[in-house]
Amino acid sequence: MSILIVRLGSLGDLVHTLPAVAAIRRSHPDTQIDWLVEAPHRGFLDLVPILNDIVVLRDRTARAWLEARAALRSRHYDIALDFQGLLKSAALARLSGASRVVGFDRAALRERTATPFYTEQVAVGEGRHVIEKNLRLAAAVGARTDELEFPIAPVSSAAADNVVAADPTPFVLINCGAAWPNKRWPPDRFGRLAGLIRSRHGLRSLVLWGPGEEALAEAVVQASGGAATAAPATDLKDIVAMSRLARLMISGDTGPTHIAAAVGTPIVAIFGPTNPLRNGPWRTEDVTLARYDRCDCHYERVCRRSGENWCLTSVTVDEVAGAVAARLEQADAHHR
Repeated sequence: MSILIVRLGSLGDLVHTLPAVAAIRRSHPDTQIDWLVEAPHRGFLDLVPILNDIVVLRDRTARAWLEARAALRSRHYDIALDFQGLLKSAALARLSGASRVVGFDRAALRERTATPFYTEQVAVGEGRHVIEKNLRLAAAVGARTDELEFPIAPVSSAAADNVVAADPTPFVLINCGAAWPNKRWPPDRFGRLAGLIRSRHGLRSLVLWGPGEEALAEAVVQASGGAATAAPATDLKDIVAMSRLARLMISGDTGPTHIAAAVGTPIVAIFGPTNPLRNGPWRTEDVTLARYDRCDCHYERVCRRSGENWCLTSVTVDEVAGAVAARLEQADAHHR
């Protein structure tokens, strides 16, 4: 049997699909499992050792679609599983030529226009975490879903090695950026939080930043009173390695948060426009400070309010510091 996984992006959603793919691999150890993904996210899937092959959608052009279609059809898949639920992803799953094209039921689709492309649809229920929804899709092809596994390979990272060599003392990770401005807690608050973490827990803070976010990280460092330093430029391997070394990560709803959670790093998450019950950390020990119930801009990149009316401004430094203390205490108790 051969199975195609269709989940084109984003990074956090790829992470949330891993337990379903791992369940398929455990249940069908000899099955060919390939994954169709957009080019910017190929690097993450290179860290997933349970895949046989990765097929890349190079860009959004018609030529790239034709190239992907030819590559997919040459593999003669028996089943294509669409974990994305968009018109685009469903069409690509159907173009693969698989005899079974399986997706979510209409109620769980992000775009209901995807429906005609499926030969089968799976009811997953409302209000579930996306990981649970994905596991139900995997169960439709006979996967045993009683175990939650994130198969991310051990990695070597010169950046992580250099961070430890420069200062071997324990650290927390602060991830201050996000692709959506609406998900970013103010950098001055992250900086003040770093100061409290140093004074109360004796931990330094390392500030992660992505493309275009270096100034944001520097603003955190400047507000920290020397308690935080900016991380070096990092790629996905570096984020995985640093997360495995960190005592804790503090972040909004963004890809590095989900990577850190997947490799077992304790999490304090700050959520505004997205629903943590659907997208948030899944371990009961992790702490999420959410403002989804008072946000008027659900799943919008930019807040329609301004200044002090923005929902994330109601998350105080003291509130996050309290969550950090509780999560560190729980993590310490677990390791005693």
